[in-house]
Amino acid sequence: MADTRTASPAGHAVTEDFATVMGQTMGWPPLAGRTAAALLLSAQPMTTNQLQAETGASGGSISEITRLLISNGVVRRFKQPGTRHFVYEWRADAWAGCLEHQLQQTVELRDLAHRTQALGATLPETQQARLRAMAGYYDFIVVQLTAVLDDYRSRP
Repeated sequence: MADTRTASPAGHAVTEDFATVMGQTMGWPPLAGRTAAALLLSAQPMTTNQLQAETGASGGSISEITRLLISNGVVRRFKQPGTRHFVYEWRADAWAGCLEHQLQQTVELRDLAHRTQALGATLPETQQARLRAMAGYYDFIVVQLTAVLDDYRSRP
């Protein structure tokens, strides 16, 4: 490869820190952290073959990991004009994408909380109180995450 993402000590340090910390924090395998770092540090979009070479992973693993990174809002997949193969790149708005993903997950949990609260209407009061608390929590978090995302997007 032409650039030196992980050939430099700094690039290697970032990659390994991503593999360890981001992987553990997000509940991802270390390969997802390494792939995220490779894309974050790459000046150009990368093909599956380039990601395989950079991370030492198989094509199937790269396919699985890039789907994970796309669903988490930090990577995008596209075809460059005049090419047959898809490439992957770190989204310019990756951190907003990450917040969008967190908000989407929280909305799904809020909806679950409200469904279970309705379904549990005949349960004893202790269980109903727990379900109300769950719904109240997720209502609160959805409002807060929406405000954080709006504030983040409005930054210069």
